[in-house]
Amino acid sequence: MKLVNAAGFFALVPTVVLALEPITTSLAIGGGAIATWQLLSQNSWLKCRFWKCCNVKDSLDIPALKMVLKQEVFGQHLATHVVLKALSVNAKVKRPTKPLVMSFHGWTGTGKSFISKIIAKNLYPLEEIRRRFVHQFDAVLHFPHAEHVNRYKEQLQNWIRGNVSACPRSLFIFSEMEQMPHGLIDSILPYLSHRGEIDGVYYGKAIFLFLNNAGGDMITEVALDYWRQQKGREEIPLKDLQSRLSQEIFSNRNSGFWQSKLIQRNMVDYFIPFLPLEYTHVRECVRVELRFQGHHEDEDLITDIALAMADYPSNERLYSSKGCKTVASKVNLSI
Repeated sequence: MKLVNAAGFFALVPTVVLALEPITTSLAIGGGAIATWQLLSQNSWLKCRFWKCCNVKDSLDIPALKMVLKQEVFGQHLATHVVLKALSVNAKVKRPTKPLVMSFHGWTGTGKSFISKIIAKNLYPLEEIRRRFVHQFDAVLHFPHAEHVNRYKEQLQNWIRGNVSACPRSLFIFSEMEQMPHGLIDSILPYLSHRGEIDGVYYGKAIFLFLNNAGGDMITEVALDYWRQQKGREEIPLKDLQSRLSQEIFSNRNSGFWQSKLIQRNMVDYFIPFLPLEYTHVRECVRVELRFQGHHEDEDLITDIALAMADYPSNERLYSSKGCKTVASKVNLSI
């Protein structure tokens, strides 16, 4: 297959050269040499253009990731800190002994899916390549029937094994974990362990992200308690939240991790809390949405939408129970 693709590529080279005329013979020869070098290079963008290539972005661009998280994620200093640290450490290890496993927890609309997309785009900037090596599972869509859990286990194992075989730097994103049939996620335990290789397949460079609304109420109550004590959300200790999160989801029947061996055997490297979004954070989301839709940043409109979305608790109205999830629809209705 590679020989056929290579032949196809070289058949295209004369067309490219003619399209660029007038050029000198020496430049044409030089261009051919560059093309040949690109095809032989492991991380070649040209090779990846013609062949689906896992190695187009083997390591993360940490400075770029840090900048995007800072500029585009609002109100999640704990989450962005842990995500950046975890990926920075992972990127420095040439051959990790186990995959990187992170579990995101918080209310809907707080940025769990948004940050997972940022990670995916940083790892694989080209959309064509990203579609091949970033794999998303929605528990409601892909695993809807609890009575078929044994079939799902086999399918999930085969899917992960096959995709990591094709690309060790695969990214797997599991959303709606609270809807996951009990016991299903334990089927991937062997691939998350400190084994390195299983039957000749190396899993250490894969990344697994679990997105979970479970634990969101607990995180919100902790944040609210700090606010009532007149303490800033920046004072909330990360370690305490992470410890409480692991206990919460392990004992919660609706977490997808209920009594899970992944928790018992410490296969999840980071439990990452997403704090509830306050009025000021929702304002920034509205501002970004207006800008995205090409509208004027009307401060009165931004205030009105953000105030309407701050609805929890019913008396204090400090947080948005939907985060920024419905901001786009609110803007559409208001314009």
